[in-house]
Amino acid sequence: MRFVANIILLLVLLVGCPAWAQSDSLMSQTAVVEQTIDSSDQSEELDVKSVVLGHIGDSYEWHICTVGDKHITVPLPVIVRGEDGKWHCFSSSKLHHGHASYEGFSIAEEGEYAGKIVEQTADGEQIRPIDLSITKTVAGLFVNCAVLLLIVLGVARRYRNDKVDTKAKGGFAGVLEMVIESVMDGIIIPCVGPNYRKFAPYLLTAFFFIFVNNLMGLIPIFPAGANVTGNIAVTFVLAMATFLAVNLFGTKDYWKEIFWPEVPTWLKVPIPIMPAIEFIGLFTKPFSLMIRLFANILAGHAIILILTCIVFATAKMGAAVNGAMSAVSVILSIFMNCLELLVAFLQAFVFTMLSAVFIGAAQHTEEHAEDHSAQHSVAHSAEHSPEHELKQETKQIEK
Repeated sequence: MRFVANIILLLVLLVGCPAWAQSDSLMSQTAVVEQTIDSSDQSEELDVKSVVLGHIGDSYEWHICTVGDKHITVPLPVIVRGEDGKWHCFSSSKLHHGHASYEGFSIAEEGEYAGKIVEQTADGEQIRPIDLSITKTVAGLFVNCAVLLLIVLGVARRYRNDKVDTKAKGGFAGVLEMVIESVMDGIIIPCVGPNYRKFAPYLLTAFFFIFVNNLMGLIPIFPAGANVTGNIAVTFVLAMATFLAVNLFGTKDYWKEIFWPEVPTWLKVPIPIMPAIEFIGLFTKPFSLMIRLFANILAGHAIILILTCIVFATAKMGAAVNGAMSAVSVILSIFMNCLELLVAFLQAFVFTMLSAVFIGAAQHTEEHAEDHSAQHSVAHSAEHSPEHELKQETKQIEK
């Protein structure tokens, strides 16, 4: 009952407060938008583009909310290597709140490096130093990984001393066991094949990592709310992990199908048309994994932010228009938040399924194909044997 109550509370927070459920807290966005409108004295239109991009992008500090004129933020460590070869480590608060620069470093406001830390050279030129700073996305990644570890290790501890005849677990442990079995039986085993045990740890890790990060991105309360899987650098690393798992453990038959596929000879020599297409496919598969996850999560957050901005963008159009559009904004925001809960699971499922399919294709061998054909023939013969037909007729008579 406690687990069900927690789930209901989470749904109430996500659905009942649609103006909050963003990659960054929409409560803080609302305050920022209100402050923008007040400071401009209704003389300038709301820049929806800058609001959306500012809240789904990365930053060197974690903005929580705004109380009056005071911004409540969590400063993050800046770690950069300057042109002089020395490493500099300081708080990001040194570059915000009226501080233009610190130790020769500043945040570019425009140009190629807009929003990034740059170093001012003696010539007055801005260059990008080696930047290993802990940004909002990185900090959110650490928090989400800690949550994932607590969940998995906590559940694993409950199963550590279990015996075969132990009663099935209930509560959260039972739910997690059900999800793991569903992923194993529905994705990993059928897609990967006989060698599924070798790749199951990675595929399960990828599934829960993406799922937890997607859900944490929808929770508006600090320290959640970071747009981790909506950052292309994160999805790039995930896609590269699948790329390495596919190609480092690929069989000889897999590489043969790439460089000498079973097609007419004129498609392979003198011009290697099909080998070139298969070789390009090595990179397009992980690229599609990277873009699919990144685009879906980013688009969902951006749509909810845009829907929230409608309330403020129509403020000058009168009470009737603003009230009607605000009602539409709230309804659509609630719908999008519910949809994002589904997308959080679907994107983890799709990424894991496609990774398992790619890995299974790389594990394909002629021996496995022959064994599968033999098993299929035996099963087919058994189904059409006289004994099997007699049993089926007997069942029909009994019915």
